[in-house]
Amino acid sequence: MRFKLTILVSDIIATISAFLLTFVFRYKLNIFSNKAELYFLDIAIPTVILSIFWIIIFFYYGLYQFPIAPSRTDENFRVVKTTFYGIIIMFLLTFDLYQPLSVTRITILIYWFSLIFFIILGRSFLISYRRRRLTNGLGLSNVLIVGWNPFGFSIYDKIEQFPALGYRVIGFVSLNSPENIGKKYKDKEVIGGIKSLPQLIKNNNIRELVIAFETTNHKRLLDVINQVGDLDVGLKIIPDMYDIISGQARTNQIYGFPLIDIFPKIMPSWERIVKRIIDIFISIIALIFFIPLLLMLWIIIKFDSKGPVFYHQERAGKNGKAFKIYKLRTMIVDAEKESGPVWSQKDDPRITRVGRILRKIRLDEIPQFINVIEGSMSIVGPRPERPNFVENFSKEIPLYKHRLKMKPGITGWAQIKHKYDESFDDVKEKLRYDLYYLENMSLRLDFKIILNTISIVFSAKGQ
Repeated sequence: MRFKLTILVSDIIATISAFLLTFVFRYKLNIFSNKAELYFLDIAIPTVILSIFWIIIFFYYGLYQFPIAPSRTDENFRVVKTTFYGIIIMFLLTFDLYQPLSVTRITILIYWFSLIFFIILGRSFLISYRRRRLTNGLGLSNVLIVGWNPFGFSIYDKIEQFPALGYRVIGFVSLNSPENIGKKYKDKEVIGGIKSLPQLIKNNNIRELVIAFETTNHKRLLDVINQVGDLDVGLKIIPDMYDIISGQARTNQIYGFPLIDIFPKIMPSWERIVKRIIDIFISIIALIFFIPLLLMLWIIIKFDSKGPVFYHQERAGKNGKAFKIYKLRTMIVDAEKESGPVWSQKDDPRITRVGRILRKIRLDEIPQFINVIEGSMSIVGPRPERPNFVENFSKEIPLYKHRLKMKPGITGWAQIKHKYDESFDDVKEKLRYDLYYLENMSLRLDFKIILNTISIVFSAKGQ
């Protein structure tokens, strides 16, 4: 966190410096003819506005999310790409708001080059300083290598050879713990087995696990993932060669070893706070906007079929905590009295005439904005499922419970990519989308899902 705050301060200084340099170039070097004389006090407010603009752009494009030991080359490329997007946005949307510094295109280019120079200068210095600290053994993250074999030994040797990676190996975890516990490779020993992983992680403040056995051993890999699923720990594995060749996996390199992150940290703290604020704001506005529609639907549902207008049901929320979900009733009363909990089918006779329309345009979900305000749901997230279904699916589908690591949502990546659940295959297919959202969760993805959901509602493509 301290490193990120230092980078943030450096970026603010860089944006101010770039603006001041452009001002001097444009107005103080007598290169251009100027109709009016401007002084430094005249640009105080534009300087602040532009700095805020760039910090928002940098946050949006993830420039404050770093690996333990970021690469200077990768960071420089990210800065160039992000500032290019920002300068285009500034040129197109605020061209007339920042007169006279954006009078000419050459001034914009000078400003952009200055911005790139100062930001890269500050970040490169701080990253180099961080790497020197890591090389001296300061600020390292504790790591366990899962696997007692030559491959694990090779990874250990690489980590020891390159301390700037930011890792400190605490020990090895054996797949056959009773046989290997206590054995040593150099000065590191086997300190436990897979079943003891949660306790080892807590006792040793472990931040990363590196899988050092063949990932084709799916059962063992799932055992590891399920053991640490609820813990705040990173997990790196060697991707299947097909994934690398086909471009389906984004890899990092530990000096020759391609690694991918499994279930990386979901969202930085600031994004979680903003996400919650956006949830509350949208929910309040939506409920106020939909009051006339809800009153009309109240009357229509009452006339269409007997029973209450609103319907509530127990669902599994974040970390499996049960809550009551609110919906407009779309089925006949006691629809599951004889059958028990079952999915609705495409032409389910239990669905009312009005209910079929409400499901088509997803208006039955409106009351869930109350759940969002309560805090049991979010606008965007995996759809909440009934606890008994969660238990059954978890037995049959590996990783299903990982959906519970985040708040359920009114809409989600799976909802805009797939239809309503009508079969076990639908559940498995949607899990793929939910896990994608879990690994790529961000405000940018949330906005994309919300916009797609609005499109689906107005086009009546819901199923």
